[in-house]
Amino acid sequence: MSMSTFKILFYLRKNYLNKEGKAGIMIRLTVNGEVSQFSSKLDTEPDMWDVRTGRVAGNSMKARQLNGLLDNMQTSLRNHYYEIEKRESYVTAEKVRNAFLGIETKQRTLLELFKKQNDDARKLVGISKTPATLAKYDRCYRRMEEFIMYQYKLSDIALKEINHMFITDFETYLRSVSKCNENTTAKFMQTFRMIVIIAKNNGWIFTDPFANYKIRLKRVDRGYLTDAELQKIMKKKFPTKRLEQVRDVFLFSCYTGLSYVDVKDLKASEICTSFDGKLWIMKHRQKTDTPVNVPLLKIPLAILKKYEGQLPKGELLPVLSNQKLNSYLKEIGDLCGINKNITFHLARHTFATTTTLSKGVPIETVSKMLGHTNIETTQIYARITNEKIRKDMSLLEDKLGDIDNVAFNL
Repeated sequence: MSMSTFKILFYLRKNYLNKEGKAGIMIRLTVNGEVSQFSSKLDTEPDMWDVRTGRVAGNSMKARQLNGLLDNMQTSLRNHYYEIEKRESYVTAEKVRNAFLGIETKQRTLLELFKKQNDDARKLVGISKTPATLAKYDRCYRRMEEFIMYQYKLSDIALKEINHMFITDFETYLRSVSKCNENTTAKFMQTFRMIVIIAKNNGWIFTDPFANYKIRLKRVDRGYLTDAELQKIMKKKFPTKRLEQVRDVFLFSCYTGLSYVDVKDLKASEICTSFDGKLWIMKHRQKTDTPVNVPLLKIPLAILKKYEGQLPKGELLPVLSNQKLNSYLKEIGDLCGINKNITFHLARHTFATTTTLSKGVPIETVSKMLGHTNIETTQIYARITNEKIRKDMSLLEDKLGDIDNVAFNL
């Protein structure tokens, strides 16, 4: 902001005289057209005031003393203006006045802002936020609360105290004291950075403490099931109905790519006859609200028909809690002799890799069916298998046949 927008004016409050017949000397600050007026706590006789200079007229000892005090005030006000301009994104007349009078503005604190953000998110659950997202925010809040007490012995900390060292200390705390792995730590830091961005956007802090800090997510290969492993699970006769049901729900996801929450919430109205006259799943992902359109293959279609009209409340599939599903899936893996950590999310990776990409389905199509907004996310889910490489190179070999013949006849 240009200094030409900052003006200081001393004037008399002539409409009110004290018992000694003196008028108070007022200060008027103008910053970019905004005005703030307040008392200097000094006074003088009205006939001694020079309106043109904004000072006491004459060269008497009393006049020199008063003018000296006014000069000091003017210097102090300018210094406060410079300091605020250097420190903050914008200056107001009120900020200069408060700094001059020693009035502290209310300090915004980290946990106060964090709690408000989480409370706002709580109100949006089921609208634009999922319970899982809220749970992630709440976990990060608790870790931050624990860290501030551990590191500073405080119940909260001012936003302006957050700097690069605070960030790196929090990361160290998560890895060492909370025993979080690299990716869990990175996700906590992402949530923390969201709070910092909110503070910066509202003008409560003026520099980004994350400016020289890089959040690193380590790519984890969660694996997938091969066709042979899928066949083992499909053909296995399980000793209990519960294991059979878990197997069916898991296979349904392996051949549709739906996540746990989207399988659990699947409704009859989302099974639609499409333009080709066949049944498709047409819904929006709960996590991102992106549309998902997946043609129903024979296996998932048979699974739906198996449970049609068999379940309460119009449910299409017998979906247990995610925790119980994963527990039973480990048992299924053991019974089938599959030495992999089988979780329900593995089904989504299996759909991307074994069911689709390795069979020649383009990755753009796979991405669309998974409800991803970019191909990079799909690449995390879908692996190029050796079998896919073999098939692709076999096709290439056929296409290059004539060229090879020519080359060998040279």
